[in-house]
Amino acid sequence: MKIDILTLFPDMFEGFLTESIIKRAIKSKKIEINLINFREYSPLHNKQVDDTPYGGGAGMLLRCEPIFLCLDEIRKEDSFVILLTPDGTKFNQAIAQDLKGKKHLIIICGRYEGFDERIKTLVDMNLSIGDYILTGGEVPAMVITDAVTRLIPGVINEDSLKSESFNNNLLDYPNYTKPSVYRGLKVPDVLLSGNHAKISEYRQISQIKKTDDLRPDLRK
Repeated sequence: MKIDILTLFPDMFEGFLTESIIKRAIKSKKIEINLINFREYSPLHNKQVDDTPYGGGAGMLLRCEPIFLCLDEIRKEDSFVILLTPDGTKFNQAIAQDLKGKKHLIIICGRYEGFDERIKTLVDMNLSIGDYILTGGEVPAMVITDAVTRLIPGVINEDSLKSESFNNNLLDYPNYTKPSVYRGLKVPDVLLSGNHAKISEYRQISQIKKTDDLRPDLRK
């Protein structure tokens, strides 16, 4: 998979792309991630990318020309374009699963007060990572890229993906490791029993209970 991220602040991604699972996925060529500073596509002599809104109002808006010109150059037939915006569909694991099947993702990071509405005519999906406002789309772009990348076959152990939170609309079951007792807190006996059938049953029951207690909305 190829992911092109359109941003005015590519340096924000330095640590994100050079550490841990993302770094290994890039090195093993499971994924290609490119950072594109769309300021370079501004047709203005001073490379300005924002301006005041027609009709008045606070703040500055991203002009549409740099995004249009950038997509003219990088968009292909198999590209899928995402605009990060507070009024987009809320991102979740099901969307991540769907996006992992795309060959080429283009993610547009907003900035300032907002963007020219005409940019929306270019995109295949508007996405939000939650009901709050950030200073720009860079952090959401990292969230989406991370969530999708880890689902690509070979990036992480596939057995680890099977029991994760949000699979089958359930949270993950509680997990424990050594020591079996710490400060009076004990690991459940069933997990120490070696009886895999009972362990599986315990985990299934625990997933349902945990989901009902913490996120009952997932089971509706």
